[in-house]
Amino acid sequence: MKEKYLDFTTGFITKYKKYTKDEIEEIRYGLEGLYLTFTKLVIILTISIILHITKDLIILLVLFNILRFTGFGFHARTSLECLFCSIILFIGLPYVILTFHISKYILFILGFISFIILSIFAPADTVKRPLPNKKKRKIRKVSTMIISLIYILLAYLITDYRLSSLFIISNILEAIMVSPLIYKIFKQPYRNYLNYKG
Repeated sequence: MKEKYLDFTTGFITKYKKYTKDEIEEIRYGLEGLYLTFTKLVIILTISIILHITKDLIILLVLFNILRFTGFGFHARTSLECLFCSIILFIGLPYVILTFHISKYILFILGFISFIILSIFAPADTVKRPLPNKKKRKIRKVSTMIISLIYILLAYLITDYRLSSLFIISNILEAIMVSPLIYKIFKQPYRNYLNYKG
């Protein structure tokens, strides 16, 4: 299916303009990225619809990506790894917390543990996106800590259990993403800015 999509789309794009072999490879690479992102999103949304947590998933993705913007963190090497992690972290974790109504006390403890992890390890870079600039790293760290604390405060003030939980879950998810442990599990280098030669 993927190859048919790539062949058809590449054929359509190259029909009206001549491209070099390298340019065609770049086009195919970009199209493959779009295809994989779309299919992963469809799978994750389908599971969320089955589990009746689609609205929660969308809110969580927005909250998480705000934290991710400053905190950076782990990126899977393959599409299959990414899908596997996304299902466990963005579907499994929220589903368990929202279904079994974990006490707010436990959620706040998890939220503060996440805040401590973010304070120590954020921002966490990758091989493809190292963060060699010390000043920018510091700004990102402080920004991540502020956002994390705001999420914990909002979780405390909001009376709706589901929404309150989503603020804490996004903290937990970003703490996982910046932790050296997840880099170790997936055998990826950590603190890539130390080896940056640019």
